[in-house]
Amino acid sequence: MATPVRPARLRAYTLEGMDCARCAQRIEEALRREPGLEGATVSYATATVLLPPGQVDRARAVIARVEPGARLQAQEAGAASPGHPAEEAPAPRDPHQRARQEPRDTGAARRLAGLAGAALVFLAALGLETTEPAGIPSWLPGAMLLAVYAATGYGVIGQALRNLRHGRLFDENFLMTLATAGAIAMGELAEAAAVMLFYTAGEFVQDLAVRRSRRSIRALLDLRPRQARVRRGGRVEVVDPAQVSVGETIVVRPGDRIPLDGRVVEGESFVDASALTGEPVPRRVEPGATVLAGMVNGDGALAVQVSRPYADSQVARILSLVEEAAARKAPTERFITTFARYYTPAVVAAAALLAVVPPLVLPGAAWDLWLRRALVLLVIACPCALVLSVPLGYFAGLGAASRRGILVKGAHFLDALARLDTMVWDKTGTLTRGEFEVVEVAGVAGAPVPPGRMLELAAHAELHSGHPIARALARAYGQPLDGRRVREAWERAGGGVRARVDGHLVVAGSPRFLREEGIAADLTPCLAPEVGETAGAPATQGTTVLVAVDGRLAGRIVIADRLKPGAPAAVRSLRRLGVRRQVMLTGDAPAAARAVAAQLGLDEVRAGLLPEEKVAALAALEERLEPPGRAPAGGWRRQGSGGGRGRSSRPAVAFAGDGINDAPVLTRATVGVAMGGLGSDAAIEAADVVIMDDDPSRLAEAVKVARATRRVVQQNIVLALAVKAIVAGLGAGGVATLWEAVFADVGVALLAVLNATRILRR
Repeated sequence: MATPVRPARLRAYTLEGMDCARCAQRIEEALRREPGLEGATVSYATATVLLPPGQVDRARAVIARVEPGARLQAQEAGAASPGHPAEEAPAPRDPHQRARQEPRDTGAARRLAGLAGAALVFLAALGLETTEPAGIPSWLPGAMLLAVYAATGYGVIGQALRNLRHGRLFDENFLMTLATAGAIAMGELAEAAAVMLFYTAGEFVQDLAVRRSRRSIRALLDLRPRQARVRRGGRVEVVDPAQVSVGETIVVRPGDRIPLDGRVVEGESFVDASALTGEPVPRRVEPGATVLAGMVNGDGALAVQVSRPYADSQVARILSLVEEAAARKAPTERFITTFARYYTPAVVAAAALLAVVPPLVLPGAAWDLWLRRALVLLVIACPCALVLSVPLGYFAGLGAASRRGILVKGAHFLDALARLDTMVWDKTGTLTRGEFEVVEVAGVAGAPVPPGRMLELAAHAELHSGHPIARALARAYGQPLDGRRVREAWERAGGGVRARVDGHLVVAGSPRFLREEGIAADLTPCLAPEVGETAGAPATQGTTVLVAVDGRLAGRIVIADRLKPGAPAAVRSLRRLGVRRQVMLTGDAPAAARAVAAQLGLDEVRAGLLPEEKVAALAALEERLEPPGRAPAGGWRRQGSGGGRGRSSRPAVAFAGDGINDAPVLTRATVGVAMGGLGSDAAIEAADVVIMDDDPSRLAEAVKVARATRRVVQQNIVLALAVKAIVAGLGAGGVATLWEAVFADVGVALLAVLNATRILRR
């Protein structure tokens, strides 16, 4: 079975000056119509755009044409600015860094003062209109109301006129202008001024809420160190981390965030990796230890030799992936986008019919009465509450997961985790520690070599393997391995190794592998519980490595592994969350796999599998969840970066592995989860969800966050649609006024935004 190929990575850029969520939709639609930009994605929640490499200039031209007020930054989000000292760096392009450094809404005070002044003038005008004091010209209250309308609505009206020139009639600015102008034409100047004032104030508060939400979420993801202290020419210089070269030595003071990946060369301390892993337990480091950017130094000064440039550091990769994840949309987001495209024209058409049909059909119906009711529908025709709050809810979910050391690569994977039905586990390194130790070395009768010599030959045969079993054999042998003694080494992933050691042909691996290598001896005695002298636990409690020398069976080496402390809790928690089945797929021996599965209470075990057989077994599990007549589940999510094309209600299958040997299975699963992603580039690349530490119980936390996100998103959708439907019905019946319509638009959007941020407090 061919492994699906991942699309080329898009690059995240900062997009400033977007006025509303609908603007983001228009920009995205225009970009995707442009050749070469078909994969572009715009996120209003994060103020970013994902573009294919080398398409910035073309995208900027499209954005300038569609939304002249929006500005695409030339530098990638998260990129550093070379050539400037840290103290003189230009305005940061990284949204995480910008969230720290940007002023707290510099124009907010002026806008608030303007709105307060307009409100006072409005109240004064109403007072004059009601009391009619002597000596006050009769036209003054109207002039004051008109001034309030113009002062609060000039931005809305100006944008409406600009949109009109571009042929965009179904824009919230145009609809609000049309509705209030209609009210003025019917002599309701006070209501028009009040509605525009309320609408502008609501937009102001909503904008503040969105900015605050962005800052709160980005604060969870804020790992990027702003400066590095590097030793140069006998002194310490403070520079941007991007200006530090590999091999240079940086100084990390107590309490500082480590700016770059590297190796400790001086000093001892404890480092806190909780920002990367979600695990608050400090780790002791000393000379020779590896540290990663984003970790926080404890109470000791450290000197660190840089091993990777900032652009390739762990924290830079995480930040880049989080930005991309926030812009990758879930099926619910895509549905809302499509719904919004038709919702506004449909409501405007209904308003037109409401204004025209009843006066023509109903005897004695007044035109102004039905026109007033139609204006209410115009105000609620904007879908901003939906197109704003749904992406923001997913963004908050991604941030909440990241705070727990769980990197989710897209909102559609949050959706899939929320629907998790079947959890598939690898064994070694996922449920178990992957720290093998030899517990038995036993020879068979008539073996060509004694047990000690068999261990020596097997350890040398495994010399070039990266498998934990190879390391266990080397530790058990206890002497330095000499690569000059090894020739013609070859490894079969998930099977075993074959090599010539001291001229002897050594084959070590599973029974199946030995049979494939032509070892014709009866292997049954070697798999029995007792074979010669043992050094510990019976074979049924560990992984059995059979060894043949020069075509003859020599014996077995039993290697035991231990469960991770969090494995039992992970299985129990997922079961409490309603995950129906938990299955193990492993290349290990059946006896060892069954022993672990029995300890954990797993529902099904498939052992002795090669990587391609794991893929086939996973596909079979997914097909069990598919209704008859549907294609296998696993292929759906790789059809572009967006995911499942509306298949959002299907139960999901997740696979958790180590991210390296299990890469084909991680790619095939609905959700591929890599354990222990901290320091593992392969894990970050291969998986859809990366658990940054090595604790499998974090999977249950990921499911909880995903389900909380889904609940909030569903609440926002129901709230927005229900309130708009109620107000539309009341407006058509003559009960609701423009005041209630503005609340159904701006007020509901604000409530939905605030509801989305609740995820951060979980």
